[in-house]
Amino acid sequence: MHPRFLLALAPLMLTPMAHAVDCDNASDQATMNQCASQQHAAADKELNALYQQITARLKANPDSKKLLVGAQRSWIAFRDAECKFAVSGVEGGSVYPLVYGNCITQLTKARVETFKTYLKCQEGDLGCPVPGI
Repeated sequence: MHPRFLLALAPLMLTPMAHAVDCDNASDQATMNQCASQQHAAADKELNALYQQITARLKANPDSKKLLVGAQRSWIAFRDAECKFAVSGVEGGSVYPLVYGNCITQLTKARVETFKTYLKCQEGDLGCPVPGI
């Protein structure tokens, strides 16, 4: 297996899934890594829900929907590449999953805000790519 894959799984392997994690008082690296992973999962879940709402609004416009899909794929590639670069100084260290997870979460939350803005478009706003409701 690839070492990065093992690092990504390490927090999951070290902490039982049924065990409630107190992220506000995390004091060891494994717990902090798990908390970063949970925060990313929550941000990703919100992003996906908003993405589904946007694609539903674009169902009558397949060209716009195709542009959104392309933009989202490009954004994911950018996010991943940006975070790999941003945390390259700690690659291979025990703190890597935490720092990488925080980076991914930060960029995902920014994308969430962009999607929320798209969903606030008013009907007739020609400068907005998502039709209002």
